[in-house]
This record gives sequence, C-alpha cells and structure tokens, in this order.
Amino acid sequence: MSSAGVTALSMVPTEPLLSPRAFHFPSSHLSLEDKSISIYLSYSGSLTPIRVMEWDTIESVKFKIQRSESLPFLTTKQKLVYAGRELARSDSLLKDYGVTDGNVLHLIIRLSDLQLINVKTSCGKEFTFQVERGRDVGYVKRRIAKREKQFDDPEQQELVCNGERLEDQRLIDDVCCKHNDAVVRLFVRRKNVKVRRRPLELSVEATDLIDKKKNDVSGSTYRGNYDVGKDTIRKSDAIQRAVPRKTPDRDFFLEPVIVNPKIELGPAIWNMVNSTYDGLDRGNHPIRSAEGTGGAYFMLDSLGQKYVSVFKPMDEEPLAVNNPRGLPFSLDGEGLKKGTRVGQGAFREVAAYVLDHPLSGRRTLFGDEKGFAGVPPTLMVKCLHKAFNYPGDLTTKIGSMQMFVQNNGSCEDMGPGAFPVKEVHKITVLDIRLANADRHAGNILLGTEDSDQSVLIPIDHGYCLPTSFEDCTFEWLYWPQARQPYSPKIIDYIKSLDAEEDIALLKFHGWDLPVECARTLRISTMLLKKGVERGLTPFAIGSLMCRESLNKECVIEEIVQAAMDSVLPGTSEATLLDSVSHFMDLHLDEIVNSR
Repeated sequence: MSSAGVTALSMVPTEPLLSPRAFHFPSSHLSLEDKSISIYLSYSGSLTPIRVMEWDTIESVKFKIQRSESLPFLTTKQKLVYAGRELARSDSLLKDYGVTDGNVLHLIIRLSDLQLINVKTSCGKEFTFQVERGRDVGYVKRRIAKREKQFDDPEQQELVCNGERLEDQRLIDDVCCKHNDAVVRLFVRRKNVKVRRRPLELSVEATDLIDKKKNDVSGSTYRGNYDVGKDTIRKSDAIQRAVPRKTPDRDFFLEPVIVNPKIELGPAIWNMVNSTYDGLDRGNHPIRSAEGTGGAYFMLDSLGQKYVSVFKPMDEEPLAVNNPRGLPFSLDGEGLKKGTRVGQGAFREVAAYVLDHPLSGRRTLFGDEKGFAGVPPTLMVKCLHKAFNYPGDLTTKIGSMQMFVQNNGSCEDMGPGAFPVKEVHKITVLDIRLANADRHAGNILLGTEDSDQSVLIPIDHGYCLPTSFEDCTFEWLYWPQARQPYSPKIIDYIKSLDAEEDIALLKFHGWDLPVECARTLRISTMLLKKGVERGLTPFAIGSLMCRESLNKECVIEEIVQAAMDSVLPGTSEATLLDSVSHFMDLHLDEIVNSR
C-alpha cells in the first residue's frame, strides 16, 4: 500500500475556555477586595479561578463568563451547577444558593451546533465545510469522500491527531475539546497492487447441488440464483444456498419495557422502535448530544441519514453515577431540581407523554393520536451499545426513548412574538398541570409541519411532577401570549382533566406515583381548573406556582403550608386536599375581587 496523498484537516482553533483577561477588574474596584470572593469554574476536567462580588447575581456571573474574549459565542447558553443544584434563577444572588469563597461551580455550556473544518491537501487545494458537533470521524470521512472524488473511499482514509489514530466512532466534539488548536491529518492510502482472481473452488456438496439444479431447474417454477435463459449458474450464489449464512453476533440490544401486558404500542411507536433497531443493526452508532446536563443519544435510521429517536439512560442523568458531563454524584439521591430524584427522569419523561391527553378523550394505551400539547411519543426501553457512557463493563441500560421530531430549532433562537397564542397556551396547560421545574425556551422546539404558523413542541420533561413547588420555572410567563385569556376550546379541555384518573393511568403504565408527587399533581390540576373558572390568564395562574426570588415562597407553597398547619398530624390525604382547596379559593377570590 502506498500513500497517495496527505490532507491536513484542521479544526478552527479556539483558545482555552476562560481567559484570565476576561475577568479583569478595573483598579477602582480594588478597594472592594474585602467584599469579593474567589470561586472556581469546573469545565472539561479543569478548574479555572475567578473573582466575583458577593452581591453578584447568577445573571451577572454568567455575563462575566460571556465577556471572555476567547468564547464570544457562549451568549446566554450556559448552566451553572453548585452542590448538585442548578443555579437557575438569574436574579438570585450567589449567596442565596450558599456559594461562598473557594466553592466550585460546574459550568455546562451549549456549544455551537456546527463545527467549521478546514481541509488542506498536499497539492495546495483548500476547502472548508461544516459538520454537526455530534457527528463522528467516520461521518467526516464520508463527507470528504463525497466532496472530493480523489478521496472517494472512506475505508482508505486514516485520521491522526497528535500521533493518535482517530477511530470512526470518535465524536468531532471530543476531538475539538481535547485538542483545541491541533491539526488533524488525513492520510489517504490507495491500493496499487493488482490482485489476480483465483478460480472459485466448490465443495463436493455444492457441486452436487449445482448438478442437481441443472437437471431440475425450470423457468416457470424456479426464480432463485440461476440464469435459466442462458442455462448458467452463478457458483457464488450456489455456495450461498448450499451453506446458510451465519447471523453475525450483535453488539447491541434494544427492547421496549412493557410492565403491563394490557398495554399495546401503536404503529407509530413500533415504527420508531423498529427504525432505531435497524439503525443499530446497520452499524450506525448512537450520537451523544453536545447539549444538556445528562447523557442523551440521537439514534439514527438504517441509512444513517436522519435521527429517529432520542435515548436517555437513567444512569446517565444529571448527578447519576454514570453522568458523562462531569457533574458530581448525588450523595442524598436528590436531583438537579428540588423535589426530584436522580434516576427518575425517565419515568417523568414517559409520564408527560402519557398525561398529554388528546382532545378526543383519555389515552389508555400508547396510541398514535397526538396529545393536546404535542409531547412526542415516549416510552421506556432497555438498550445496550458501546457508544453509551460505561466506566466499566458493558451492561444493558434502561431509560426513556422519545421520537425525534424534525424542527427548525428551539424557541430560544427567536423572539416569542411570532409564536401563535394557542401554541403557547397548550404549553402553559401542560406545565401547570405537571408543575414543570425546567421549562425554558431551549426545550420548546419550533415544528416544521405544513402550516403558515409555527408549531411548538415541548420536550425534556425529566423534572416534572416534583414533590414540591420550590423549583417550578416557566419561561413563558414573560411572553405576551401568557397574558391573554384561554380560548373556550382550551377551557373545555381543562375542565375535562381529572387528577385521580391521571394517577390511575400512570399506575396502569407502571409508575405508582409517590404520595408527594401525586399530591403535587392533584394540587396543580386543582389550581389550573379553579383559575380557569375565575377567568384567570396563564400568567396569573402560573405566577402563583413560581417564586419571585429563591428565598421567598411562591403563593401555592404558602397555600399548602397554611393547609398543613390547619390540620392535625396524621390527617388523611383527602382531608389535607380539602384544606388546600379552601385556602386556594380564598386567595383566588381575593385576586378576582382586586381586579
């Protein structure tokens, strides 16, 4: 084998994540040294010290990170995590979250979706193209082969970075993070040796079979591997028939988790599962998302050309034992959001789909009818693949699998003014019902359905149905559509909701809600229905569930506490809920009378 060409493939160079110059304080601030604290940002395994003022808000700290000259593209796509909790309230102070001098904050950023790649050939030709950061080295090879005919065989290409050969499964994002300014060299080797084909030798059994078929073959009755018109036989096909092909050992596993034999999967969901299986069977590796705080994998179809589903393993959730983002392991089992548990995000993802009832009635099966808010079909599966995050031996993972929906980005990519009122309202109904603790513009997709108006698609419901309302956050509260009243059609839908039926439905699908989570669902559904009866807008209702600041309880928390204080210890859940209903009526009536 001889080297036919050497191509230099260089990633666009980037400086280290945080430049010391980015956090330079003017000399006028030196006198305030005693009021500042030192904290450390943990990112990609390294710690970077910065100084912040003790009165800095979460938003101002993020702004200082954004001012880093080396990373101007960060904008607002950041998350900060401290002691297993996301610092989600922008207007809260660092000290409100207990951050003090010397503490470590984990920085999680959403990188640009595309990586620009510069290619330089040995003959002086240069060209560039972009690839998604979630793509692997094998995909880059195929792109080069498709663009440059002289390198048309990806199997003859070899990528090397800093002396290390890059396997086809290696993610481009991993290469860029490890070698920010390194040059990845592409060696293209050609086979110049001519190979003389040897005559095919058949076994005695195969020869006997051919002779038999020569005598027995008939054009009207046999349509196999024989050319009847020319009275010839392709010997290779004869061997294939004589010796059955052995099914290759599979290095993957995929199977739906059905806990109730009465549950049936609709054709659309079976199609998602089968398409995902076919993609794995063809060797298309899951692609880990470059975004988010947990492990999420895009699963490809059989052709490797489009995504068909998203798999989120339970053991790779934020703060879980195999989390791939470097977040600390939760010692007490509490999740990233208050009132949630590590490892239960998959159940909540499925619950959001199950409880997103279609307008036509209750969903009792994993059917195909679209839900009211449009949560993509989601179910629990068992899956095994070496592309997942394994610190040790490969084991089957359990998690949620959600249908991938074609989209034009998320709501954070454009202003909310263009969103139809009805689309925003359907999201508000879902979030209020489920007491969503993580609704932001980044997990509402812009649909691509054939329509003149945008279609909003809610995803990422791993923090719904918490045990408390402490971390409920709805970004749509700040959108103008939230201040408009619900339409009669939506009001009728809300009136049809029944929390007791919902709890029974989740149990039917395998999740017996803990008492506290069931209480949350009952109270949030109660608030939604009572608020609508009084003509309140989504903003008015949602505001009662969200804290204005980290240390000040929201209205619904105050109502629940008042109800608990009014009943005796050991009181039944029904009696407690009656008390909650009483105090809720008093507060809602006060709101109506004050208008």
